[in-house]
Amino acid sequence: MMNFSPQANFEATYNCGSLNGPQECNQQSAFGGDFNFGPSCFTYYGCPNEMSGMSGNGRGSGPSPSRGTSSRIPRCAQKPRQIPSPRINYSFRPVFHERTTDEDDSVLTKQLWKLARKSGTLNLSNKALARVPERLFDINEADADSKAANLEQLTIKEEDAWWNQVPLNNLDLSSNTLTHLSPKIENLASLTVLTLHDNALVELPPEVGKLEKLMRLNVSHNKLSQLPRELYSLPDLRHLNISYNEFTELDPDISDLHMLEFLDGGHNNIQSLPGGIGFLVRLTTLLLPYNHIKELPPDLVNMRSLQKIDIEHNDLTGLPEDMGLLRKLECLYLQHNDIQELPDFEGNEGLHELHASNNFIKAIPKPMCSNLPHLKILDLRDNKITELPDELCLLRNLTRLDVSNNTISVLPVTLSSLAHLISLQVDGNPIKTIRRDILQCGTSRILKTLHDRALANKEEGGSDATSLSGGISVTRLRGGHTDSGDMPENFPDRYKLRHTRTLAVNLEQLTEVPEQVFQLAKEEGVHVVDFARNQLSTLPNGLQHLRDQLTELVLSNNLIGHVPQFISQFTRISYLNLSNNLLNDLPKEFGVLVTLRELNVANNRFQFIPNGIYELQGLEILIASENHIKQLNVAGLQCMPRLTTLDLRNNDIDNVPPILGNLTNITHLELVGNPFRQPRHQILMKGTDAIMSYLRDRIPT
Repeated sequence: MMNFSPQANFEATYNCGSLNGPQECNQQSAFGGDFNFGPSCFTYYGCPNEMSGMSGNGRGSGPSPSRGTSSRIPRCAQKPRQIPSPRINYSFRPVFHERTTDEDDSVLTKQLWKLARKSGTLNLSNKALARVPERLFDINEADADSKAANLEQLTIKEEDAWWNQVPLNNLDLSSNTLTHLSPKIENLASLTVLTLHDNALVELPPEVGKLEKLMRLNVSHNKLSQLPRELYSLPDLRHLNISYNEFTELDPDISDLHMLEFLDGGHNNIQSLPGGIGFLVRLTTLLLPYNHIKELPPDLVNMRSLQKIDIEHNDLTGLPEDMGLLRKLECLYLQHNDIQELPDFEGNEGLHELHASNNFIKAIPKPMCSNLPHLKILDLRDNKITELPDELCLLRNLTRLDVSNNTISVLPVTLSSLAHLISLQVDGNPIKTIRRDILQCGTSRILKTLHDRALANKEEGGSDATSLSGGISVTRLRGGHTDSGDMPENFPDRYKLRHTRTLAVNLEQLTEVPEQVFQLAKEEGVHVVDFARNQLSTLPNGLQHLRDQLTELVLSNNLIGHVPQFISQFTRISYLNLSNNLLNDLPKEFGVLVTLRELNVANNRFQFIPNGIYELQGLEILIASENHIKQLNVAGLQCMPRLTTLDLRNNDIDNVPPILGNLTNITHLELVGNPFRQPRHQILMKGTDAIMSYLRDRIPT
C-alpha cells in the first residue's frame, strides 16, 4: 500500500518532467500574450507527461515508471484540470459603422425586386439604410433580363413577363437612418403611398411635388422644419402626417391641398395656424397636440367636414364663438390648455366626446347641456368648477362624467336621471351633501342615493306636475312659455319633443307606452326613442308610427324577451340597443335592416348569433358580450364586409377558428372571458392585430 503524502506529492509534481529535465508550460504564442503556466497549473497527483502512458485504471501499458519520477493517482482522486484550448485572435468588424453604398444596395435583393414588380408594394423599413438604393428609382423600367428575353422565354416564365408587372405604388422606407431623399424620387410617378417616418430627414426634395398620384405621405419622427412648396400642389394628397418634427408654423400654401382629409401636426413647435386653413373643406381629422398654439383662426369653422379635433397640450385661451358651424364634429380634445370658458356648442348636436380637463373652466354653460343630446363622454376634471347645473340631466346619452379635482360642494339630484351613466368621477371635491363612504362606493351607489333623494323630494311636493325627471320644470326650459299639455304624466311634452327630436323616458318603471305618445312624437319629427331602464317586456306597438323616421332606438335594461316582426319596418334605423334584456333569438326579418350600423345585444341569453344578423350588410359594430354564445360562425361573419368592431367577451366560446384571422375588415376584436385555450390570454391582451396575426399563422396550408 502506497503512502501518499500531499506535501511529498506536491514536491514530486513540481519537479515532474521527462528524462531531459523539468518542462515549463508556455502558451504565449497560443494566447497572444505573456501567459506562463508553470508547474502549478497541474494538480499534485502527477505530471501529465507521465499520465499519458497510463490507462484509466492507473496502470501504464508500458514499463512501470520508477517511484522517484512518478506518482500513481488513486481511483477516487480528482482528475487533473485540462488546459484550455488556445483562443484564436479574430479581428471583428465593429457592429456600428458607417454604411457603404454597396451595403445599402444589397438590401434590395432580387427576390424583393421581383415581388415589388409583381405586387406594386416594396417594404424596405427597418433595414438601417443610410441612403436609398439607386436601383430602386428604375424599378418601373424593364430590367436587362426582360429586355434580353425573347417571347418564348417570357412565355415559359410568364409570371416574370413585363405584362404581368405593375408600377410601384406603395413604398415604405420607414425606420431607417435616411437624412436626404434623392431627387430621383420623381421617377416613381405612380406612387400613391410614401412612408418615411422614423428617419433623420432634414428636408424633402422639391421633386416630391411631381408625384401627382400620391395620396398618403407620412414623414413623422424626422427633423423637418418645412416642406417644399411644390408639395402643396399635389392634387390627390388626402393623408399628411408631419408629427414629431421641428415645425414652427404651417405654410399658408397648405390650403391648396383641397383633397386633404387627414392632417397630423402634433408634437412640433407650431405657434399659430395660417388664416387660409379654412379652405381645407374636406378635412375630417385635425390633430395638433403638444404645440404652442394660442388661438384658433376664425375660418376654422369653415371646415364643415371636421369630425375630430385634437388640440390638447397647447396654449389656447378660448374657442371660436361659432363652433356650432362644425355640425359633423364628433370628438373634441382640449386638455391641458388655458381655456376659461366653454361655448354653448349650439349646432354641434353630433358631438360625442368633449375632453376639456386641466384648464381654468369655472362653469358649465347651461345651454350647452341642451345643445349636446348625443354627448357620451364629458371630461372636466382638474378645472375651477364650483357647481354642476341641474340641466346636466339633458345629456341623456352621457355614459362618463368626470369632474374630479374641482371645487364642487353639491351634486344635483338630476344626475340620477341619466340612464346610461356608468362612470361618475367626483374625487377631489369638497362634497358635503353625500357621505364620504357613499362616494367611495362608486357610481352605482352615488346615483342610487341621488335617485332616492329625488323621489323623496317629489313625494314632499318639491317639484310641480309639469317637471321633468330630476325636477327641472318644463316652463323653465321653455323660457317662461307654457303648454296646454296633451301627454300622459312622466312623458315629455310637445315642446320638448320638438326641441330635441327625442322621446326619452328612463327610470320610470314603464310596462307599456300609450299609443298617443308615439302619434305626438311623429307629428313633432322625433327620430330618437329611448326607453332604457324600465320594465318593458316587448317593443311597444306604437313604435310602428315612427317606422319611416326612427334612426335610434334604445331599449336597454328592460325585461324584453321577444322582438316582434314589425322591427323590419324601420327603414332608416342606424342604432339599436337591446342590451341587458332576456332575449335568446331575433326574428328572421331582422336581416332587412340594411341601414343599421351599430347593434348592441350584450347581456342577454343568446347561445348563438342569430342568422338575421349575418345579413346586415351595412353593420359596422356588433356588441354581443355577456351572453352564452358557444361558437363562432366565421362564414356568417364573412358576409358582413363593413364589420369593424366585434365584441364577444364573456361568452362560452371554446374554439376560435384560425380563418377568423382573414377577416381584415375587423379592426377591434374582443374575446376575453371565454373558455378556449388558444389564443392565450397574453395574446388577447396585446390587442386585435396580435390576435389576428396569431390566427393567420395557424391556418393550415
